[in-house]
Amino acid sequence: MDQSSRNNKKIDGSSKDKQLEKFRIQNTGKKITTNEGLKVANNDATLKAGPRGPILMEDFHFIQKQMHFDKERIPERVVHARGFGAHGEFQVYKSMRKVTKAGFLQDPTTTTPVFVRFSTVQGGKGSKDTARDVRGFATKFYTEEGNYDLLSLPFPVFFVHDPFKFVDSQHALKPNPHDDMPTASAAHDNFWDFVANNQESAHFVMWAMSDRTIPRSWRMMEWFPINTFRFVNDQGKATFVKFHWKPILGVHSLLMEEAQIIGGIDPDYHRRDLKEAIDRGAYPVFELGVQMIAEEDEFKYEFDIIDPTKLWPEELIPVEKIGKLTLNRNVDNFFAETEQSAFDITNLVPGIDFSNDPILQGRTFTYKVTQMHRLGSINYTELPINRSLCPFHNNQRDGHMRHRIDVDQVNYYKNSIANNTPGPSPEGFAHYPEKVAGRKQKDNSFKDCFSHARMFWNSMSTIEKQHIIESFSFSVGKVESESVRQQVVNMFVNVDKEMATTIAENVGVKPPAGNHVPVTVTSPAVSQANTPKFAFSLKVGVLIGEGFNGREVMKVMDELKQNGIFIDVISDKLGTITGTDGAKLKVNKTFLTTHHVLLDALYVVGGRSKNQTVFDQRVDEFMKGAYKSFKPIGVATTGKLYIQNDKHNNLEGVVFADPYTNIEKEFVSAIAHHRFWNRK
Repeated sequence: MDQSSRNNKKIDGSSKDKQLEKFRIQNTGKKITTNEGLKVANNDATLKAGPRGPILMEDFHFIQKQMHFDKERIPERVVHARGFGAHGEFQVYKSMRKVTKAGFLQDPTTTTPVFVRFSTVQGGKGSKDTARDVRGFATKFYTEEGNYDLLSLPFPVFFVHDPFKFVDSQHALKPNPHDDMPTASAAHDNFWDFVANNQESAHFVMWAMSDRTIPRSWRMMEWFPINTFRFVNDQGKATFVKFHWKPILGVHSLLMEEAQIIGGIDPDYHRRDLKEAIDRGAYPVFELGVQMIAEEDEFKYEFDIIDPTKLWPEELIPVEKIGKLTLNRNVDNFFAETEQSAFDITNLVPGIDFSNDPILQGRTFTYKVTQMHRLGSINYTELPINRSLCPFHNNQRDGHMRHRIDVDQVNYYKNSIANNTPGPSPEGFAHYPEKVAGRKQKDNSFKDCFSHARMFWNSMSTIEKQHIIESFSFSVGKVESESVRQQVVNMFVNVDKEMATTIAENVGVKPPAGNHVPVTVTSPAVSQANTPKFAFSLKVGVLIGEGFNGREVMKVMDELKQNGIFIDVISDKLGTITGTDGAKLKVNKTFLTTHHVLLDALYVVGGRSKNQTVFDQRVDEFMKGAYKSFKPIGVATTGKLYIQNDKHNNLEGVVFADPYTNIEKEFVSAIAHHRFWNRK
């Protein structure tokens, strides 16, 4: 397909929204009917034989209503069951024609509509957002050449070498089959037994035990389509490629204790954060990056570039940012859009193809099987959220819930009646003609299990290493089998002896007997210590009562708003509070309806309350919790009774109001810092 024919299709970022508009239904203000359109006269009571008599089976309105309810649930996904979606658009920065003929990567003046589904892996639909877990970032590009699905994880590596082990890995990861516990947690015997006996998992597990698995927000996560793909250009030349999604806001995480508390207080924490950000116009933005290796350089590196348990170090193979994805619209209906969305790794476009990455190739059929089972029909691609924007024509017919009405006599190829149409297209997708040779065998060439796990550990900051040891100690400490705990520490001595020895002490087993393996190689790009930091769209809780200093407080709050910081005004009751100068503030949260773990920073103002003792206790609890969690704290003039500026102690990240400083500027700067790890 040449460039002019692509442009003639006029697909842009709003095209999917326009297509979905045809399916939107507004029920407000309408009379109630059955699904067949029959108006219903009474929607309050069943038809009975007398006021206290039996229900009559001829009440078909009741039967239809009840039957629909009984059937309105569909099977949840086996993995990635809990999800949340949003719409957006993608725009390439420059033409990538030199390496790929993919149409949506050619013209920087056009946009491509996208739908993204965020998800967790282990738990069911009703589990919490903040479990320590792998997550998913499934992106559907509605391109002029068909739908293209790019599926990502928060790690650049996979659990196992070979897809034959995938089912076993997921069985081990999921709740124990005998009691269906624990929910959304790998802190149990089966998971760690699998890890210890399948040691290629070492690199994946290091990422899983890091802060990457307890993100502050989906908007602050880096995403990796873990597999090695190929770009193919118009001349048929191929280039190996790995994709990256880099969040503009940087990569930031919760503390383990925060994640556990939030899971009970607000299990929808990440969903709410995403929806709120989009509603407020703080659109999440991710830059698409690519790492590329020329085909002739396939064997140039000390690691196998198609080994799914290895990453391509960014310092060795730089990430080139080629475009950006902006999420700018929430869904209208969760079930119709997010729950019915269906992704498939084989949804490719010309110019992007597979490599011999075994995990990639092993995933080529599983998505279709899953979606057919879950959505009940091979025709799931005709659902509005999955429907392509470009026309589609083929000889596939029938099946459950067929929407299209194909009027052709012919439904086969080759034919003479319809002049061999629909027929192949010269510009259509064609697999890269890779030369292959070898003996049939069940084996793989990936033998190295620990080099990249060691590199990951060696790249971590001091605080990140501390958190990894804590998460290992928590998760392995939940394992009942002493043998399994011992096997785990014996395995991870191959990553770092000091780390494994500390974990062994914490989980009550013998120190590992292996020798320390010296590590000098690092990849600073994998450390969150090097991530960008911004105050934009972080959330500040203003702890405040009656009689506040209006001029001072409003000046600080205006500065927060100007920097795009979200504000919760928190007091002991909802309503309006008044300052000494008549300034008024609306309280939108109380001490009972929110918690310091849901906030990124505190502005401690204080004030009067009818129950002053309880009010002061609540302020003190919030402030101490935020301080313990290394979060920024701004202290108003009236808030100094809760915390004093002690020059003899390091109150790093605590900003006090005084006549000689600009507290609002300093406070915003502190918020942008996120955490103050050196605080005493």
